[in-house]
Amino acid sequence: MVVVYIGIGANLGEPRAAVLAAIDECRLIDRTRLSAVSSLYRSAPIDSSGPDYVNAVVAAETALTALELLTALQHIEARHGRRRPYRNAPRSLDLDLLMYGQEVIDLPDLTIPHPRLHKRSFVLVPLIELASRLEIPGRGLAEHWLAEVTDQAIERIPD
Repeated sequence: MVVVYIGIGANLGEPRAAVLAAIDECRLIDRTRLSAVSSLYRSAPIDSSGPDYVNAVVAAETALTALELLTALQHIEARHGRRRPYRNAPRSLDLDLLMYGQEVIDLPDLTIPHPRLHKRSFVLVPLIELASRLEIPGRGLAEHWLAEVTDQAIERIPD
């Protein structure tokens, strides 16, 4: 079993409901067990437009390969009507495989760790909530990157 972190976000339709539904659907992924779920957070789009996002991060253990897990996540996105008309387009649902153990993967369709995870408050804050001393392969401790994203507003959504 490999420990993985998955980022979840949405800003179209009912984003909170979409994120919560995606968390539930992640629980159903074959040979995968969710071990922790962060709080929900609100953040403004970065390098894009549209309404604020609702974001979360889940930790899981999986026996799937990284590509098998990516495929399962893309199926969940598709069920929620995810379209990719252009880079950073507003999203009905976005699921990103952030980390796959401590592996470094560089494939045409998958880069692990996620190439921008250390540059996004909406990923770092919920990720650190789940694993305060998490080491990002090739980047060091996740918490050390928080100072780089202080200009990106993020707000925890009360339960």
